[in-house]
Amino acid sequence: AFYNCENFYDTINNPAVNDDEFTPNGPRNYNSKIYLNKVEKLATVISQIGTDVSPDGPALLGVAEIENDTVLNDLINHPLLKKRNYKIVHYDSKDARGVDVALIYNPKYFTPEESKPLFVSLAGGSKNAYYTRDILWVKGNFDGETIHILVNHWPSRLGGEERSAPSRAAAAAVCKVQITKVAETEPNAKFIIMGDLNDDPTSPSITEVLHAKAKIADVKSGGIYNPWIDMYKKGIGTLAYQDTWGLFDQIMITYPWLTREQSGFFFYKQFIFNKEFLVENTGRYKGYPMRTWDGLSYRGGYSDHFPTYLMMIKKAN
Repeated sequence: AFYNCENFYDTINNPAVNDDEFTPNGPRNYNSKIYLNKVEKLATVISQIGTDVSPDGPALLGVAEIENDTVLNDLINHPLLKKRNYKIVHYDSKDARGVDVALIYNPKYFTPEESKPLFVSLAGGSKNAYYTRDILWVKGNFDGETIHILVNHWPSRLGGEERSAPSRAAAAAVCKVQITKVAETEPNAKFIIMGDLNDDPTSPSITEVLHAKAKIADVKSGGIYNPWIDMYKKGIGTLAYQDTWGLFDQIMITYPWLTREQSGFFFYKQFIFNKEFLVENTGRYKGYPMRTWDGLSYRGGYSDHFPTYLMMIKKAN
């Protein structure tokens, strides 16, 4: 599964990053009460994702917009999640806002063996240079087989979609390079590419840089399948902006997940977790994800994104 947690900050000022807004003296009057409510809200959502098919919920959960290990540990130790014994893989990135991506995993199903942050190099030069979130690469043992996970939060559309597109293409290229590099020694590597891509399934970063395909039949060895393209074309999404749905929160997979003639896990279905309690039911944002913030004003919701998840199945012994 993947979830953009929308500004999941602690209340402590970190002088190294621009987190002043999320401190008790900042413009949001951010305090322990708001923070603990946020932890509770996120734990509520995560505790219910996919439990209709597996009581343990997500075996792997990529998250974005998290500030640090502190918030992650508070989340996984919340009473709603504690019994799952979730563990985390996280590295601090140089993102100006101080938000990162991370992987939360259930050690019952997954054991990490190797991980590192992959740096995304953006426009050089003085005033145009800025840091974005690193991409998290994790390799590990998933119930007996080796898999690779890339957790992403690509550069935003600030300044306009077209103008900012090269930055997202650069992030997509980092994913592509990592997949190609691993394939040199593991030609049948199983990759899960997940994240808030700040692009839709039909955007060039995904269709032209990653060459992700909408149909399983079109995916060849070394290729990527994107199960969200047809859904997006039907007007279904994970976040709403100016009454238009976007589907930025995607989980893609490489070719080896697609064949059902294997002893390991294979892809079964994709889902958006958009249960009624996560949806605004009145006012200007009716039908939108129930967000925590509207500008600087506190709304007390969950996140401005819905989580997404894939179901993988394997043949019984």
